Amino acid sequence: MTDLALADITRNFIKTKAPCAAGYRWFLRRQEFGSSYQALLDDLVRDGRVDDACWLLDQLGPTSDVLQLAGMDAEALVFAGQVECTGSVDVGSVLRTGRGLTARGGVFVGDRLQVGDSLLVDGAVQCGGAIQAGADVRVEWGLDAAGAVVCEGNVRAGWGFTSGAEARVGGEALIGQDMQVAGDLVCGQGVKVGGDLLAQGQVHVSRGIHAGGSVSATRHVRVGWGIRAGGDILSGGAIRAGESLLATGVIEAGEGYGVFAGVDVCMETWEDSARVTARSRPARLLSGWWHAP
Repeated sequence: MTDLALADITRNFIKTKAPCAAGYRWFLRRQEFGSSYQALLDDLVRDGRVDDACWLLDQLGPTSDVLQLAGMDAEALVFAGQVECTGSVDVGSVLRTGRGLTARGGVFVGDRLQVGDSLLVDGAVQCGGAIQAGADVRVEWGLDAAGAVVCEGNVRAGWGFTSGAEARVGGEALIGQDMQVAGDLVCGQGVKVGGDLLAQGQVHVSRGIHAGGSVSATRHVRVGWGIRAGGDILSGGAIRAGESLLATGVIEAGEGYGVFAGVDVCMETWEDSARVTARSRPARLLSGWWHAP
């Protein structure tokens, strides 16, 4: 944070941030003589103005403060710094931090979980809405969100990963069991799952996919490298791979769509770098080197 934000926050300072009318009136009534940053966030949450507290955190940014707890059971929390919990975290509505969140137990949030940095949890993570992290997400058990999951860094889950809407991962995704996404899956690096990868939308992975089970999407599947699946590779649209497509089961694109392997390598190297292997030759295989198992 800037020195200005660390100082007492006055009415003039808040006015320059263009707050909503109701929020500014609340500030005039409750904080007429100024208030420290975190105290103001706490007061807003205590009065049920959680969205206003999140707005203020967006305006002023994170601090270097650290909140250390043995456990947490609250209706909501908006903290500008780092939260470290040696037990479990149970929040009824919104949990928002300016920095990261670490927990030795599980994390259970009713509506929305948003951390500015990393989310590091030794147990499970369950959220009734969206999850957003500004850096890595590491969950030793499973991650289950009813809304979207957006992670700017890497995602690692020892068990399964479930997103009730889209999932966007800036780095790589390493999932021990199944990965289920009720929307698009977009990943800036590679995806490795121990079980099935299922997306109710398109799959766009900048590198490759390695799945112990099947890879399935209701729309297009597009990878920069290749796909290796212990089951099927199925798509409701086209299947495009920069290199190879290898499946123990079948490879099937949607009706009227094609299967394309080796789209990012020279045709002369297809036999080595753009192999297509499956139980049977895919219908409408339009590029790549078919290799019968």
